[in-house]
Amino acid sequence: MQLQLISPLDMHLHLRQGDMLKNIAPLSSKYFAGALIMPNTTPPITTKEMVREYKKEILDATKGDNFTPYMTLFFKDYGYEFLKEIRDEILSIKLYPAGITTNSEGGVEKIDIDSLAPTLEAMSELNIPLCVHGESNGFVMDREAEFIPIYKRLAKAFPKLKIIMEHITTKEAARALQEEENLYATITLHHLYITLDDVAGGLLRPHLFCKPIAKRPEDKEALLELALNAHPKVMFGSDSAPHPRSAKEAPGCAAGVFTAPIALPLLAELFEKFDKLDNLQPFISLNATKIYNINPPQKMVTLVKEEFEVPISYNDVVPFKSGERVSWRVK
Repeated sequence: MQLQLISPLDMHLHLRQGDMLKNIAPLSSKYFAGALIMPNTTPPITTKEMVREYKKEILDATKGDNFTPYMTLFFKDYGYEFLKEIRDEILSIKLYPAGITTNSEGGVEKIDIDSLAPTLEAMSELNIPLCVHGESNGFVMDREAEFIPIYKRLAKAFPKLKIIMEHITTKEAARALQEEENLYATITLHHLYITLDDVAGGLLRPHLFCKPIAKRPEDKEALLELALNAHPKVMFGSDSAPHPRSAKEAPGCAAGVFTAPIALPLLAELFEKFDKLDNLQPFISLNATKIYNINPPQKMVTLVKEEFEVPISYNDVVPFKSGERVSWRVK
């Protein structure tokens, strides 16, 4: 049994920098036609020169793989003229609440519509989507649900602005997606597979620890409903976030789940389990091309129904399902 996917896209990807990028980027470019690259590097990507330099670093690492890195800016108070000048270099701008996740210390201190309005109005006029890590600073299990009213206020205040709720994890986010016309969302692989019980219900499993943290079974069911039925307002975004083993298996465990090299086989396994394989193509590519109005490189990826053992690690980065057997593999 074979499955062919045309130009798979990962619309939320962390590649880091330096040697980590050189080691990790090819594990995405080999299997995906393109990916939306997150800007929370050190320092964050905030200028045209930084966008160009980071893109070149990625292209050098992925040479020969027919892969497009779609670049993003780290949200700041940008003026209209600057955004007009950089418009063709980026696909979106990513807003992080300050300190909410890895390398987000320089993010927005307070999500205040009046103070954000000049930048968001310019983005609306220039048709630059806004991607948001939507969490409050409250109790960890409630952070996304507490952020939903902010999403709704932004959606109503800037109706021409496409707002992408990144890596949604709750039934509240799934409901908001369908209530506001200009809200869209990415869904990760790991949030379709795990709940908080998998992370900390027995022994603590640090390689499943991520932000936003995995939630309850009913939240996972809401995400599965959207993804398996390829709801036109959702798309795949892995939020694959590599950290060296030493940073994950440590007292101050880093947040992030590494899924890039095994995302397609595990998605095929999941969609087959629910008899929804026909919906994998729109979830993994078609929806994103429509939401972002992009034309990715033509790339055919063939999956075969054969068992595959997930490697223990990739260059000292431990992947999701490390050492486990998966029923599909990339040919």
